[in-house]
Amino acid sequence: MQGVVRGEAGEVPADVMAQLWLSCFLLPALVVSALGVPTVAANVPPKFLANMTAVILPEDLPVGAQAFWLVAEDQDNDILTYGMSGSNAYFFSVTPHTGEVKLASPLDYETLYIFQVTISVSDGSSQNRKEMQVIVEDRNDNAPVFQNTAFSTSIDEPCGKDRGTLSPCMAQLRTLKLRGAVMDEGEEELDLSSQVTGPSLQTLPVGSMVFSVLAEDKDMGSAGVVVYNIEKVIPSTGDSEHLFWILANGSIVLNGSLSYNNKSAFYQLELKACDMGGMFNNSFIVQCSVPVFLSISVVDQPDLDPQFVREYYSASVAEDAAKGTSVLKVEAVDGDKGINDPVIYSISSSTQPSWFDIGADGVIRVNGSLDREELLEEDEEVQLQVMATETHLNIYGQEAKVSTWVTVRVMDVNDHIPEFYNCSLPACTFTPEEAQVNFTGYVDEHASPHIPIDDLTMVVYDPDKAGVGSNGTFLLSLGGPDAEAFSVSPERAAGSATVQVLVRASELVDYERQTVMMVQVMATDSVSQNFSIAMVTIHLRDINDHRPTFPQSLYDLTVPEHSVTGYVVTSSIHATDPDTGTWGQITYSLLPGNGADLFQVDPVSGTVTVRNGKLLDRESQAVYYLTLQAMDGGNLSSTTTLQIHLLDINDNAPVVSGSYNIFVQEEEDNVSVTIQAQDNDEPGTNNSRLLFSLLPGPYNHNFSLDPDTGLLRNLGPLDREAIDPALGGRIVLTVLVSDCGVPVLSTKVNVTITVEDINDNLPIFNQSSYNFTVKEEDPGVLVGVVKAWDADQTEANNRISFSLSGSGANNFMIRGLVLGAGWAEGYLWLPPDVSLDFETQSVFSLTVSAENPDPQGGETTVYVHVNVEDVNDNPPTLDGASLRGVRVAENGSQHGQVAVVVASDVDTKAQLEIQLVNILCTKAMVDVGSLCWGWFSVVANGSVYINQSKAIDYEACDLVTLVVRACDLTTDAGFQAYSNNGSLLITIEDVNDNAPYFLPEDKTFVIIPELVLPNREVASVRARDDDSGNNGVILFSILQVEFISKDGATIPFQGFWISTSSEANVFTGSIQPVTSLDSTLQGTYQVMVQARDRPSVGPSLETNTTLNLFTVDQSYRVRLQFSTPREEVGANRQEINAALTQATRTTVYIVDIQDIDSAARAQAKSYLDAYFVFPNGTALTLDELSVIIRSDQDSLTQLLRLGLVVLGAQKSQESDPLNQLISVIIGLGVALLLVLVIMTTAFVCVRKSYNRKLRAMKAAKEARKTAAGVMPSAPAIPGTNMYNTERANPMLNFPNKDLGLEYLSSSSDLDYVR
Repeated sequence: MQGVVRGEAGEVPADVMAQLWLSCFLLPALVVSALGVPTVAANVPPKFLANMTAVILPEDLPVGAQAFWLVAEDQDNDILTYGMSGSNAYFFSVTPHTGEVKLASPLDYETLYIFQVTISVSDGSSQNRKEMQVIVEDRNDNAPVFQNTAFSTSIDEPCGKDRGTLSPCMAQLRTLKLRGAVMDEGEEELDLSSQVTGPSLQTLPVGSMVFSVLAEDKDMGSAGVVVYNIEKVIPSTGDSEHLFWILANGSIVLNGSLSYNNKSAFYQLELKACDMGGMFNNSFIVQCSVPVFLSISVVDQPDLDPQFVREYYSASVAEDAAKGTSVLKVEAVDGDKGINDPVIYSISSSTQPSWFDIGADGVIRVNGSLDREELLEEDEEVQLQVMATETHLNIYGQEAKVSTWVTVRVMDVNDHIPEFYNCSLPACTFTPEEAQVNFTGYVDEHASPHIPIDDLTMVVYDPDKAGVGSNGTFLLSLGGPDAEAFSVSPERAAGSATVQVLVRASELVDYERQTVMMVQVMATDSVSQNFSIAMVTIHLRDINDHRPTFPQSLYDLTVPEHSVTGYVVTSSIHATDPDTGTWGQITYSLLPGNGADLFQVDPVSGTVTVRNGKLLDRESQAVYYLTLQAMDGGNLSSTTTLQIHLLDINDNAPVVSGSYNIFVQEEEDNVSVTIQAQDNDEPGTNNSRLLFSLLPGPYNHNFSLDPDTGLLRNLGPLDREAIDPALGGRIVLTVLVSDCGVPVLSTKVNVTITVEDINDNLPIFNQSSYNFTVKEEDPGVLVGVVKAWDADQTEANNRISFSLSGSGANNFMIRGLVLGAGWAEGYLWLPPDVSLDFETQSVFSLTVSAENPDPQGGETTVYVHVNVEDVNDNPPTLDGASLRGVRVAENGSQHGQVAVVVASDVDTKAQLEIQLVNILCTKAMVDVGSLCWGWFSVVANGSVYINQSKAIDYEACDLVTLVVRACDLTTDAGFQAYSNNGSLLITIEDVNDNAPYFLPEDKTFVIIPELVLPNREVASVRARDDDSGNNGVILFSILQVEFISKDGATIPFQGFWISTSSEANVFTGSIQPVTSLDSTLQGTYQVMVQARDRPSVGPSLETNTTLNLFTVDQSYRVRLQFSTPREEVGANRQEINAALTQATRTTVYIVDIQDIDSAARAQAKSYLDAYFVFPNGTALTLDELSVIIRSDQDSLTQLLRLGLVVLGAQKSQESDPLNQLISVIIGLGVALLLVLVIMTTAFVCVRKSYNRKLRAMKAAKEARKTAAGVMPSAPAIPGTNMYNTERANPMLNFPNKDLGLEYLSSSSDLDYVR
């Protein structure tokens, strides 16, 4: 671009610089050349190059980097100084003498993408200024930014997802209004509104938009184009990875089906927005936003059938179980976890229909007598099909139900003992023919332990049903003479079992000791302890378990030289083999070697003879060593060495006379004996000269033998204990008496020296101390064995006895056992009635003494430490402090751990686990069943957690009792593993979550204004609040009162107030007028009443209702006249009210009861004014009342009995007081004028009047005698006292006889009472 300096690298282009310098050199020459004359020029100011008008810089140029150069030219070639000024000059720093411009403050395209600076240049005399435009070039230095980071929405799961139906639900989209969205060209802009009143419920088909987000990037071009990505979907399962996808405009679209129960009820999408990349710091990079998260909640719909919590149910029950016995409990829950509709249980099918029934709690109980024998063909089982049906219909209008099969096994009782059978399972039929008590088996001698006896087909069978308690369970044990050598397997079984007799002690199974062994197998019923016994005869099979053995490993033999062939060298060397048969047949042979060709051996007798006597030459070889082998029939062999010496010929050997047996006491007596011998060879020759010598022996070093005289002496005191005990104190010295002939002949003589024992040694233990271990709670067991040895060799001196002492020695006993050869063992036992307790004493230090019976003998002691091994025999205990009650607020107010149950166990190896035994749910101390069972859980370490926080409902259950116990998992058999049960009380605290509600009323409120007094109740409402405490206290208020007249006009009214009272959690609002009401108004009062609770914490809740109070004006007031006085009418008021109510079916409001003035008619003495009001607010008029009463004969008869004579309206029966007064005055005037006439005719009228009165009384009497049921058909004249055309009274409707009482029809018959 011409005229613009680009400063990315901070350099001026080379061609510009070349032109600048070229201009500086050529300009003076051109001027002079043009003028043609020499000129002296004035100072010319410097000027910037033409392109110093604008510069383009990237916004990511680092501070301190070279931006561009200021370049100016000066014709005078003066030194130039550059500068920069202006409001934006702070972005740069200028080197004055070079014009180099560096960036001093960072640039930002988004803040200021173009600005101007003033550049200047001076040559010292003049200065030139110029405006330079700086254009900032955009770089990708901004990441997209979401306009909001808190996104959430809710979606109904598709209603028809499992039925293939179309979802009937309407979907709404919750969106956010995000400004600055970049829309693709031609794309319609979405209307995104941020004014959302709350989360919406959506049910969207695949492909529908779920949500919209928007991010903006301040950069331009591709660096400002935003691309949206879903980085992660939580939960991150295979089907949720691609469940949602996002469009280029930020709209998130559903890409798969949802399921609240089968997939997830909540999804969280991690969203990220990235630009399309751009240059930044000389590199192409892509900028991405900080991730944001969209929370999507799936709302459950009732579209799944219930599910049983277990796939299969089975239980067992004894066949003698009583009716009503609980067998097992099934439980089904609504498949729609978010709805959890209650479930109703029923048995839809059963193989035994009358045996079982099921309750509402899912517990199957016995409903009839059970008989196991009826179920033998059904494997003793009853199959029940249990149906679980949800209370409400599903979204398709159908019953949601599921069934499962329950197997109930009927258990037997124990009434048989085990017996033995000669058969093999499973082919056994257990018939009497198979029963047997004698069995035979075979086994090799010395068979390894646990090897079973061959050919033994023994089965034990108990007909009782195994698995029901201990029925059918039996114990197997061995007895008999050889029981120690064998064991039985199994030791415990149930039902039937194959019995094996196993080798236990291989060393006792020895054919050489006995060929037949006998054991008894005992089968004992574990319940009744009855038993059966079978005898097993075991034949031992001999094996080749011994190899031939020679008594000696070396034999020293001699043979005269030049012996004849067949000369017997030895016939006394024999090998022995205890095996029998072929295994015990021995074959002798000489192994190849030196001399094997000169001698031979008989393979059967073992006799060694000379094979070739001519080759026996002593001068060639004096001694031969032969290897004699003995091999049995099993190819087992052993060898011995034959050392054969060749002797010179000397045919007379020395002869020893007498025998030599010497007895001496050890340590005291000496030996001195001379060997007497003679040689029959010629005396004086070497063959008769005798030499005495001792042959080698183990005790030769204790003696000396004179070679010439044969005198034998001991060299020192003799010690009996130094002699091999097997010799019994006898030392046998072999004296060789030889001649000096050629060959020398010799004779051996044994000198037996018996060294008598004395008690000169103390017992010695084979250990310096002993450590034994014994389990606690195990009486009568062997603790350990000590062993001692007395060197004395006679039983009288080496017999050892043991004694016991030390702390706690009374808990033990020791028994000695003499082993022989001075050895003895002391068996340390626990007495049968003594057992040790690790927790009381864990170590015993005892002293065991070993002593001889000789009173003068001493004793030796050794320390014995007995360690008591802890047996897990103590049950754990619960820490009472950890069972203190806790309080938990309802409706999701608390989560996580609420308590920790702690247990302890004194045993050392205890492994404790806290177990939940039962859950009790109560409301106001009343059991509410299993309602709270899922609210809490107890884990093995004792932690108590809230499982279903939102399900906790104080109104349903205010106290949850968790019955727990501690279990020691390592408790040894036979001991209690469980602690006593403990109860953790969890009190549910109320939260104000229930609004008050009005109780239904079945009555209508009617106001009779003339009866209503201020502050008297005219209507009432009742309400309840299921919360407790202050949360359940209700206060009533009147929000609005309007009077609606009969013509429809509405008039506001302020004349009522309401008071609040309560009883038994029911609050009553009494509506009362403030002032007297206008009795002339005709219409309805509409009263809007509000019930509001008064919580201690949080906002209050309220409910409104509207009451209609109907008014009855005075036009409906009706008067009834009675022939009885007021007092009697008042006394009969209740009966009169009841009769009127029965006849009219209205509510009777009695206004007043008064006596009638005596001047009026004599037949009515009192009157009663009343209103007759229906529940809808309407009232009876006089005419209507007259018709209704006449139609009810029972009520009419009752009213007549109570004195009713006349019905009339108040208006017709009351006279205006003023009119009465005027009438009286006029009457008095007329009376004065007519007094004479009256007096004149008085006498005449007296008699006539008396007759009329008499007839009137008879007429009244006749009317009372008339039957009540006679009803003429002629109509009455309601509201008057006029007779109808049939001369009947309109009130009583009775036929009337014409008694000549015409004046009675006058209106003057009515009595007026003020």
